[in-house]
Amino acid sequence: MTTLLLNGRIYSPAMPDATAVAVRDGVIAWLGSDDVGRGQFPEAQVVDLGGAFVAPAFVDSHIHLTATGLSLTGLDLRAATSLQQCLQMLAEHAGAQPDGPIWAHGWDESNWPERTAPSTEDVDAVVGGRPAYLARVDVHSAAASTPLRRLCAGLADADGYAPQQPLTGEAHHLVRAAARAGLTPGQRDRARTAALNEAAAAGIVAVHECAGPDIGGLDDWDEIRALEHGIEIVGYWGEAVTTAAEARALLECTGARGLAGDLFVDGALGSRTAWLQRPYADAPDCVGTAYLDGEAIAAHLHACTEAGITAGFHVIGDAAAAAAVDAFESVVATFGAPAVARCGHRLEHLEMVTEEQARRLGAWGVLASMQPNFDALWGGGNGMYAQRLGVERARSLNPFALLASQGVPLAFGSDSPVTGMDPWATVRAATRPHRAPMCPSSRRARRRPATRREC
Repeated sequence: MTTLLLNGRIYSPAMPDATAVAVRDGVIAWLGSDDVGRGQFPEAQVVDLGGAFVAPAFVDSHIHLTATGLSLTGLDLRAATSLQQCLQMLAEHAGAQPDGPIWAHGWDESNWPERTAPSTEDVDAVVGGRPAYLARVDVHSAAASTPLRRLCAGLADADGYAPQQPLTGEAHHLVRAAARAGLTPGQRDRARTAALNEAAAAGIVAVHECAGPDIGGLDDWDEIRALEHGIEIVGYWGEAVTTAAEARALLECTGARGLAGDLFVDGALGSRTAWLQRPYADAPDCVGTAYLDGEAIAAHLHACTEAGITAGFHVIGDAAAAAAVDAFESVVATFGAPAVARCGHRLEHLEMVTEEQARRLGAWGVLASMQPNFDALWGGGNGMYAQRLGVERARSLNPFALLASQGVPLAFGSDSPVTGMDPWATVRAATRPHRAPMCPSSRRARRRPATRREC
């Protein structure tokens, strides 16, 4: 059966003036003008669109399904506007769910008047003797109750440990794993189904799941792979390798599209773990955390390029970006730019990048998987970026147009649950007034990264 859609505004980079689409047996078979469509498909069922906009469905290029679902089925703290409200929401949730561990996500002290994160004592006073995990909105630090901390052997000796303050680094990974272990299979299944249903409701037909040993572990990824749902799930596994043989074996073991995604070079600006070349404006003794050095980055890239496998990294700070670009340059020197480009390597986030770095990445075919809603939430003169970096450094973050102008392919996503799965908000965020000079110049250019499937 063929259906002919007429009198529409059709989004197609290949045919920008199209007004008609023919759909045969559920597959788009043709697009063009109304008159040609009528002549070519005289027996088709005709639908008059009345000038409606028609476009490909969205692809979210960076997501964490289980964590997203847990924020939907559990406690989402993103609406909290103060520490007091955050703790009140926690108390209400604990009262409504009196049994079992508590999993919460989304507090952001940079938007609170006191700018003070919840402490261990704060959480204990509300949840009593229950394990409770409260991830910061960027999921690079978390407040944790004393009962949850006691479940983690060696926590006090782990990097990023603090007795009262939110945990970062390895300490955060330990409490997150302990909190995850307290979830039942039914809770995890319900969470993932909720996340996929939310994606479908937003017009998303495919997601790139950024999995890894420090995200949800192999068991979580295997359970995600086994899901039966209309949403296509493309997986990337974030674990470093040093040889091509190791890369091939890990790819076969995980069934992932590539060894990329959240392979952490550094952390996040909000948690002050993004790796910077100069100290944080609001923490003069801190330059963040380097989880991988240049040698490890280069070794992973070398191994994956030799094996013909997509590699990639989580990169936010300017020191992390510099280390990644330098590592790419060393691999290009070994294999040549065409071989590197064929692998489709990726950098996630890439918020701090110079024009020269963008030029080199574009020449090597490295894709930037970015999140415009980060800038909508935390950009501007009074936003979190300005708090952490100062106004001048913050102004140059997330340079979408700069990257595009240098030939860097862009893919847009949410990093959900860090931001919500709202692709139209993603497209709008790329046009915020204070970002305008750095944003793609046309509506079509802004939308394409939000529908990219081939990365």
